[in-house]
Amino acid sequence: MRYIFSIGQYWIFMARLVQKPERFRIYMRQIFLEMDAMGFGSLGIVAVNSAFMGAVITIQSAYNIVNPLVPLSAIGIVARDSIILEFSPTVIMMVLAGKIGSSIASEIGTMRVTEQIDALEIMGINSSSFLVLPKVVAAVLILPFIVLISMFVGILGGWLAGDMTGACPSADYLKGLQDSFVTFNVTFALIKTVVFAFIITSVASYQGYFTRGGALEVGKASTRAVVFSNILILLFDYICTQLLLV
Repeated sequence: MRYIFSIGQYWIFMARLVQKPERFRIYMRQIFLEMDAMGFGSLGIVAVNSAFMGAVITIQSAYNIVNPLVPLSAIGIVARDSIILEFSPTVIMMVLAGKIGSSIASEIGTMRVTEQIDALEIMGINSSSFLVLPKVVAAVLILPFIVLISMFVGILGGWLAGDMTGACPSADYLKGLQDSFVTFNVTFALIKTVVFAFIITSVASYQGYFTRGGALEVGKASTRAVVFSNILILLFDYICTQLLLV
């Protein structure tokens, strides 16, 4: 019963985001600040994860190809499709759910327990819209670009690893990258990224906004934000795949 109540409360919270908005100029300034924090602040961890994962996918693909009839260019195909379809839009977004989601939940949760949100309400400000809407818009706008960078770095990492270890020469890897490339795969990945960006920011904001208690509850809200975001990302990954690819 508690989960049903939470789902209803979440959608009411989402509806409040578009009710009685503040001036557009205020939102624009905050959106750019959030884009900087979420996007550029996450480039380091995204690049490191993408580069090493691309290298691992390439080396493991080469290790598992034991049939001499299978060309080495198949390694490039496997690395490309694995990174574009699943690793960059799904795994990287799960990593960002831990970084961005916990930060949002703890930030808003701290404002709740220190009564800063109550002060905004007293001043007649729609606190949910003022605090949450810029985060949601910023994530939806900037995270697709972060995922595109992840794709590029992951494929580059696989190329360098394959060439330096001798598992897959550059000519074969590049041939595999170009072979039977489906441009819709990139579009599909970006659609998933937009959905996941909304999930991360909205779920984390909800958990933080309805925090009650003190510092211990803020920590629990951050944990719940990451756990629920990851579960929903996996669920909607399946739903998006079923709707768009099958």
